[in-house]
Amino acid sequence: MRGLRVLLVVAWLALAGYTGMVVARHGMDLLPIFLSDIARGGWPGQFNADFLCFLTLSALWTAWRNRFSPGGMALGVVAFFGGAGFLLPYLLFLSVQARGDVAAMLTGRGRA
Repeated sequence: MRGLRVLLVVAWLALAGYTGMVVARHGMDLLPIFLSDIARGGWPGQFNADFLCFLTLSALWTAWRNRFSPGGMALGVVAFFGGAGFLLPYLLFLSVQARGDVAAMLTGRGRA
């Protein structure tokens, strides 16, 4: 579990640093670029479409794990738009909360 937690922290720090660099160079105008790449039908668009599927799965899992409660639905929206910037610290939090029990971490209370 310690290895997973270290990976989550390192990945989040790397992502945060890279995101900061991109925002400094290109601004916050991600959505039009993201969608126009998909509309063009090239490899960048394929990657974005693939990533959109992962965002959708992340959002659905987050909402499901929280039993589609209002808070779980809100977290699902954050997961969809936050991507790994949300999911990495959320998984770290869940790993600590579940005391390393991966089944409880992934499925939530009473499901493991």
